[in-house]
Amino acid sequence: MKKVLMVLCVVMACAAAKAQQTASASQAPAAPAAKAQGDKAPWPVWLAFNSTKNIDVAGVRFTLPYGECESVTGFDIGFYGRCRYFEGFQLNILRNEAEDVLSGVQIGCYNSSGRADLKGLQVGLFNEARSMRGVQVGIVNLADSICGLQLGLINRAETMYGFQVGAVNVIRESEMVFCPVLNIGFDIFPNY
Repeated sequence: MKKVLMVLCVVMACAAAKAQQTASASQAPAAPAAKAQGDKAPWPVWLAFNSTKNIDVAGVRFTLPYGECESVTGFDIGFYGRCRYFEGFQLNILRNEAEDVLSGVQIGCYNSSGRADLKGLQVGLFNEARSMRGVQVGIVNLADSICGLQLGLINRAETMYGFQVGAVNVIRESEMVFCPVLNIGFDIFPNY
């Protein structure tokens, strides 16, 4: 009986969150062209069925099948999650993407922090980051500047302060550009 009540409460909370999201989207006035920060999500559980770029989520965002917003602080779970700023745990089956700043963990097939600074961990088949402090674990790991560890089949970095472990390891701005199995870089990490 307790389990049934718990499931019923969760379903009602999700339904209320979706109803509030739909109501606020239909009643919201047109947003100004240059908005510095998104609106706060009205509920700690946000169901993203589409792109809602002007929302800041603090709590849990479910992306079914796709969700895009300004920022997420907490958990992002589903199929394809995209945001500008992310702090927390991103677990999307197909893709995790943070455009500007990422602090936390990304787990999925394709993880990216395109123009972003990454502080944390990426685990997936394909991982990419512009500048990062942390660990990348996957089949292919790419980073422009990295301070940490890349563990995968193919690892590539422009500059690195740390280690690469894999079959193909490339640090482009290093005295030893290519080294199989283990490559070590001691370049000065920019911006830190």
